[in-house]
Amino acid sequence: MLIKRAPMFKSSEITDPTLYFSRREFIAGAAALALLPRIAEAAAPPSGQPLKAARNQALSVTDPVTKFEDATTYNNFYEFGPDKDDPALLAHTLKTRPWTIQVEGHAAKPKTFDIGDLLRLFTQEERVYALRCVEGWSMVIPWIGFPLASLLKQVEPTSQAKFVEFTTLMDPEQFPAQKPTLFGLSGIDWPYVEGLRLDEAMHPLTLLTVGMYGQVLPNQNGAPIRVVVPWKYGFKSAKSIVRIRLVSQQPKTAWEKAQPREYGFYSNVNPEVDHPRWSQATERRIGEFLRRKTLMFNGYADQVASLYAGMDLRKYY
Repeated sequence: MLIKRAPMFKSSEITDPTLYFSRREFIAGAAALALLPRIAEAAAPPSGQPLKAARNQALSVTDPVTKFEDATTYNNFYEFGPDKDDPALLAHTLKTRPWTIQVEGHAAKPKTFDIGDLLRLFTQEERVYALRCVEGWSMVIPWIGFPLASLLKQVEPTSQAKFVEFTTLMDPEQFPAQKPTLFGLSGIDWPYVEGLRLDEAMHPLTLLTVGMYGQVLPNQNGAPIRVVVPWKYGFKSAKSIVRIRLVSQQPKTAWEKAQPREYGFYSNVNPEVDHPRWSQATERRIGEFLRRKTLMFNGYADQVASLYAGMDLRKYY
C-alpha cells in the first residue's frame, strides 16, 4: 500500500471530502452482506442496562426484527467516521452522563431537560415501537421511546414556531471525526444539524428514543437520546441531541449544506425520486440477500401522506 506524504500530493489526487463523507449507499450486494460477520466479531455489542416498556401495537409493524448485532454494528454515525463499523468500534469515547437537552426558540416555556427528566417522560409513555428504518439499506428496529410531541407540548410552541431544529453534541474529544483533518477538510459543517416542519415533529410517529431491543440506547446508535422519523431516510434522525430549537424559518441542515443536490430538506422515502447517483426504487434489508421494492414513505403512507397533500414531492425531495 502506497502512502503519499504532503510533498508528493497533487491537488487533483485528493478525494473530494463531500464524496468521502456521503457513502450512505456504500453497500454492494453479497459483498457488503459478507462484511457483517467481520464487523460483529470486531465489535460485539455489549449488553446494556435493561429498559423495558409495553409495545405500542398501533404504531408497530409485524415484519421480522433485524438482529441486534446487525443494528448495532452496521450503521451511520459520521461523528465517529464514515465507515459503517466506525460507530461500533469508536463509540466508547462518548460519555452520556451527565446530559442535558436545551429546548428553546419560539416557546412560551423554554426549558433545559436533563436525562432524568427525559426518562421520566419515557416512563409516562412506556412504549416500544417496532419501526422500519431506511438509509441505503433498511432495518426493522424495536425502538423504546415516546413521541417528540410530548416534549414539545411542555415548552408550548408559539404561533411563530414553524420548524424544529435539532443539534448534535459538538465535542471532538468524544467524536473523533469532528477533529480537523490533516488538510483542514471536512465533509460536514459540525455540529450536525437536522430539522423538521413543526407538523412533522408533532406527528405521533416522530419519536424521541432512549433505548432499543429492551435496553438503554447504545452509544453507536445515538445515545443517550435521538430522534427517529421512520418515513424519512435515516440521516434525518439526529443522534446524541443537545439542543432543540423552535424556529420560524426552515433550518439549513448538515447534509443540505454539504451536498444540496443530493440531500433535500424533506428526504422522505420516495421510490419515484432517485438519488443523483443511484436508484431508490428498491432497497436491501439487512439480513436478506435479495432487494425488495421501496415503499412510499417507507410503508407509512396511510399515516403521513396527508402532511404533504398538494406538494410536489419531486421538487421538495
